[in-house]
Amino acid sequence: MSGHRHKEDAYAENYNWDNQFPSNPASYMYSSEYDMGGSEFGTEPQFGSFDYSSTSPSLQTTISGGINMGGYIQPPNSNYVNPTGGPYSGSILTPNPMPSPYVGSGDNFEDEPPLLEELGINFDHIMQKTLAVLNPIKEPEASILQETDLAGPLVFCMAFGIFLLLTGKVHFGYIYGIGVLGCLAMYALLNMMSMSGISVGCTVSVLGYCLLPMVILSGVSIIFSLKGVLGTVMAILVVLWCALSASKLFVTALVMDHQQPLVAYPCALLYGVFALLTIF
Repeated sequence: MSGHRHKEDAYAENYNWDNQFPSNPASYMYSSEYDMGGSEFGTEPQFGSFDYSSTSPSLQTTISGGINMGGYIQPPNSNYVNPTGGPYSGSILTPNPMPSPYVGSGDNFEDEPPLLEELGINFDHIMQKTLAVLNPIKEPEASILQETDLAGPLVFCMAFGIFLLLTGKVHFGYIYGIGVLGCLAMYALLNMMSMSGISVGCTVSVLGYCLLPMVILSGVSIIFSLKGVLGTVMAILVVLWCALSASKLFVTALVMDHQQPLVAYPCALLYGVFALLTIF
């Protein structure tokens, strides 16, 4: 135990707070193997000790035609800072109003056409086509026949299906299926017979408007049955009425003189199928 106490006293004499750190920092000398530049190491200015009080002279110069924005130079013909060509004068919360690139006469809503005209719905032409169907003897205007108006045909087809539905016949699929096939067949036939040709939309429009007498017949079938002799006679007259109206409109639109019977025959076949749906 005396030997251990002797070692602690010797350690306490050599290690005290006075000789823990040398008074002269230069006493930390490095060997030549780890020489970091001698006493000059650490005396150079540290990173970040820059003077921001004055702007560098290189930033004060401006490019020819450019704008000095307090250290940032806006090149000429540059719209990234201000498209108007000058520095911003407003605050960050209330910037200067920017000129709108989309300024023109199209922004005036008063000059826009009505919505029905944009959709292609013209009630005046619908009425004229309806009167031309109801009166096949009168000469229709050729200008209204060139329009592909589908509003009237859709209404007439829907009314035809609803009247048949009221009699207990659900034939919506047959109406639209037979109508599409008949329109395509008439379109191909008329293009082969005429020199000028006709569009699909015009063919559908004429055949759809000429379905109006058949719609009237389906409305009559709600009141009484058409399976008798009187009903058969009425169905034949309505088929002839539809075929005559359709052929008249097609001949007028395509300027097919003396060819109305040739056009009326396939039209009568098409409307005869609709008559069978109405009777049976």
